[in-house]
Amino acid sequence: MQLYHNPRCRKSRETLAFLKEQGIEPQIIEYLKTPPDFQTLKLIIEKLGIKPFDLIRKKEAEFTENYKGQNLTDDQYIEAMVKFPKLIERPIAITEKGAAIGRPMENVLKLI
Repeated sequence: MQLYHNPRCRKSRETLAFLKEQGIEPQIIEYLKTPPDFQTLKLIIEKLGIKPFDLIRKKEAEFTENYKGQNLTDDQYIEAMVKFPKLIERPIAITEKGAAIGRPMENVLKLI
């Protein structure tokens, strides 16, 4: 399992702790330090089965100042998350079974 993780985020830390309690040691990707590129993010979104807009943290300043109220294409939303990785909802768990956003953290159970 891979976990796109932000150690400063409480929900992300809780999901990581939850996984460890289940005996799972995920490969941790601190996406703010090593952001996914466009193609990787597109694949993650496909695995999640959502639209790019649904992965965006809409209360972040980067979103409200640059994109709020705009009608962007899916690719433009992905480009926004590549440019501002802080916009990516977290945490994201990925396995060969699929992907899940750990909000709530129990969402990752379907991947175990």
